[in-house]
Amino acid sequence: MSKTFIHDNFLLENKYAEELYHTYSKHQPIIDYHNHLPPQQISEDKTFSNITNVWINGDHYKWRAMRTLGVNEKFITGDGSDKDKFLNWAKTVPYTMRNPLYHWTHLELTRYFGITDLLSEKTAEKIWEQTQEQLTSGDYSCRQLLNKVNAEVVCTTEDPTDTLEHHQAIAKSDFNVKVSTSFRPDKAILINADGYNDYVNALGKSAEVEINSYEDLLGALRKRIEYFNANGCTLCDHGLDQIYFESYTESEVKAIFAKKRDGKEVSNEEALKFQSAVLVYLCETYHEFGWVQQFHLGALRNNNARMHRILGPDTGWDSIGDYPQAQKLSAFLNALDSKDKLTKTIIYNLNPADNEVMATMIGNFNDGSVKGKVQFGSGWWFLDQKDGMTKQLNALSNMGLVSCFVGMLTDSRSFLSFPRHEYFRRILCNLLGDEIQRGELPNDMEWIGKMVADISYFNAKEYFKF
Repeated sequence: MSKTFIHDNFLLENKYAEELYHTYSKHQPIIDYHNHLPPQQISEDKTFSNITNVWINGDHYKWRAMRTLGVNEKFITGDGSDKDKFLNWAKTVPYTMRNPLYHWTHLELTRYFGITDLLSEKTAEKIWEQTQEQLTSGDYSCRQLLNKVNAEVVCTTEDPTDTLEHHQAIAKSDFNVKVSTSFRPDKAILINADGYNDYVNALGKSAEVEINSYEDLLGALRKRIEYFNANGCTLCDHGLDQIYFESYTESEVKAIFAKKRDGKEVSNEEALKFQSAVLVYLCETYHEFGWVQQFHLGALRNNNARMHRILGPDTGWDSIGDYPQAQKLSAFLNALDSKDKLTKTIIYNLNPADNEVMATMIGNFNDGSVKGKVQFGSGWWFLDQKDGMTKQLNALSNMGLVSCFVGMLTDSRSFLSFPRHEYFRRILCNLLGDEIQRGELPNDMEWIGKMVADISYFNAKEYFKF
């Protein structure tokens, strides 16, 4: 009998890779320090009536693939039945070969449901029934799903206006997985975004202040940082096209904000000055509180205006941008460092052309004060696949110390996405195992195994101090 597609040594091509994975990586707990899981569902320990609810709804990776195959939107985000949506996804899966979705799909079916059949139109009905039976068995709530993958920490992403009530409820419960948050203040920075003034009003309400001036805005943001910090937050995250670092004066920024609050148009040049000022203020404040700051750079969002009007953001219409990154990022980090206000920092790029830029940039600001203080983040979004992860690991290895890397995260909205950690770990172990076999690395399993365990778990545990 031939072995199943997902087997014990999947992606592990020799005995060294196998030993590294099974001995040093496989059993390490998961620290998922950046994701978009809904904390309310963890707080309420939500259960799912069928696999579409937990696996397809909200997953724009799957949606893009289905649209490419010609599946009608009714069976993607529309009013088609949950079963019909699943059947259309099953029909799509064989066509996703060589896309990471093919590997992820079968890893997830195997790890959560013990299903080793390949998903297709032929197996769809059977797998629907199998997953339905298990999901309704009482063993597949949100908390149980996190326990199944040995999650130790999961860190969701919240806007400054969030009450954090669900995190508070989780903290008071007996749930053994630590659920933290990261502070995502992009809406307070992007002054020309739709609805900016309405957002500032909401921010003021959450901070219990009237925001009539630029100073009021900064005060409100600080109050929300203090609130998040009091609720256990130790990270922030920014999703920006590029780092903003234009020259500005305090009087200019005050006038720009006043202009916006008066309902007047702010020019692109003015917006960049304002965004630069707020970003610097926030990052100096993060340093004061000892947080880790994350920058996700390079997405070109909402490209399809028609579908954005119909479905809204985060529905699968984004791509890789080709923004210049190096000079502004360097000047920004240097400005913070020159005042000794550069906190621990992780920088993620979406354009693979920027891999070496990021891998060398971090070395400029690793000053010996903290191990791996400035990190080149893991392959993100379109790059969290085998080739993207390998290129990120190679760039970091060639130009920095991969041994200090804090490893993988899911960046996902799905409770079934955690095998992405396993995927990354297998790729890492195979990369090192291949180099041992070729004689490019010594056959020193104790040391290389320690490096694998560190990248899989221990570096993140030390870095984030969860």
